[in-house]
Amino acid sequence: MTEPHTAPTPAPAPAPGTAGSRPINAPVPADLLVVGAELVATVDADRREIRGGWVAVTNGLVSGLGGPGDPPPPAVRTLRADGALVTPGLVNTHHHIYQNLTRAYAPALGGTLFTWLSTLYPLWSRLDEEAVHVSAYVGLTELALGGCTTTTDHLYVHPRGGGDLISAEIAAATALGLRFHPTRGSMSLSVKDGGLPPDSVVQDDDEILAESARLVARHHDPSWGAMVRVALAPCSPFSVSPALMRATAELAEKLDVRLHTHLAEDPEEDEYCLAVFGRRPIDQFAEVGWAGDRAWVAHCICPNPAEVARLGAWGTGVAHCPSSNMILGGGLAPVAELRAAGVPVGLGCDGSSSADSASLWLEARTAMLLGRLRHGAAAMSARDALEIATRGGAGCLGRTGEIGELSVGAVGDLVVWPLDGVAYAGALSDPIDAWLRCGPTAARHTVVAGRLVVEDGRPVHPDLPAMLDRHRTLAAGIQRAFDDAGINLAAHPEGGKSSAEASG
Repeated sequence: MTEPHTAPTPAPAPAPGTAGSRPINAPVPADLLVVGAELVATVDADRREIRGGWVAVTNGLVSGLGGPGDPPPPAVRTLRADGALVTPGLVNTHHHIYQNLTRAYAPALGGTLFTWLSTLYPLWSRLDEEAVHVSAYVGLTELALGGCTTTTDHLYVHPRGGGDLISAEIAAATALGLRFHPTRGSMSLSVKDGGLPPDSVVQDDDEILAESARLVARHHDPSWGAMVRVALAPCSPFSVSPALMRATAELAEKLDVRLHTHLAEDPEEDEYCLAVFGRRPIDQFAEVGWAGDRAWVAHCICPNPAEVARLGAWGTGVAHCPSSNMILGGGLAPVAELRAAGVPVGLGCDGSSSADSASLWLEARTAMLLGRLRHGAAAMSARDALEIATRGGAGCLGRTGEIGELSVGAVGDLVVWPLDGVAYAGALSDPIDAWLRCGPTAARHTVVAGRLVVEDGRPVHPDLPAMLDRHRTLAAGIQRAFDDAGINLAAHPEGGKSSAEASG
């Protein structure tokens, strides 16, 4: 019999014989009880796997786990998980949700990272609060359908007059009930300064730092089980100044929030940093005061072995973005080497304009396949990929033991994954391998803080059809504006100049 793990039962209120309608000393009902699972993969510190297991959630936190021989507590609501795998909610450690407004945009599909960015920056300069709110609603729903319960978002495009974009996406996450880590991104170097973005989407250092502090004061919740936490996130070494990188690190230390940026994403970044700073990207990262466990970085495809060791010694996390890395041709990230060096490695969907989908299940499967391609069949198992998608993400976000695992006191975020139907016929021996090998698949149920966000494969929030209609209108307007103006982005990636402007 599996030893049940349960939270202490609070003492009942004194009453002669009963506490309300409940007898004294009777178990306190859980808010949600998930029962009948084929397997509960806790991904806890002991990596326990419970056949026929159950999970109880009370007040937004896991209050008990057990096996078929352990009597579960009574519950206000019971959710059946028959024939299914139950895992912790998946954690997305890098994303640019607004980019779903320009998903699979044809003029940007054939170039390198720098060409891709230069092509799309002018489109993104049209972002405003409504566009960000609607794109966040749609993007967060997409993530929830793929089993994501906690996601970051790196929003670094802040057009003048666009409004409070971070608050707009937080409002969408709050409405849907997802756990959200928005990062206040920034760009301070435009084309005229030797950077890539147009002038309309960059800000000066003082404005960036003031807005960063304001958003942390307004939205950041440091408490256990928080639904919203804010991090500070200059975009990259080629879009902000070293002075802003240093000042942001100092501000994050003062406010006790985390740091995020892109790093070592592409060979072109190596060339840029050597030419401009006289050092490689990770050396520059250390030079501006970011080396430490407060930071996690996106991609990290190109570190050499010595740099991998330095990242591990610092405790700096890495968001591995396998689909985006392949689509943009960046290369194979050294995931096994990073993990062996002690680097917390999580998964990232990355922007919907590069990865073109937002499924953490797909990213987990792709991470497993790429790991095996790089180092052989034994190098990356389905359990390794699940751990990266859960505990690894928690490590990147500084929330180990709180998110990304099922243990008493951790958040009540979990996913019920179906293991039946044509795709799983014959997959009888190992539910975790079946989950990652036999898809594609989506969640049957996605639960955040004990509340259903996806039920029976459908989002529970009722506004999705109207939001999709509005999203299509907004996306079409952003993309059509440049066509109507006679702008040839493929011919003028440096900033989307019209033919008249280019000739004049």
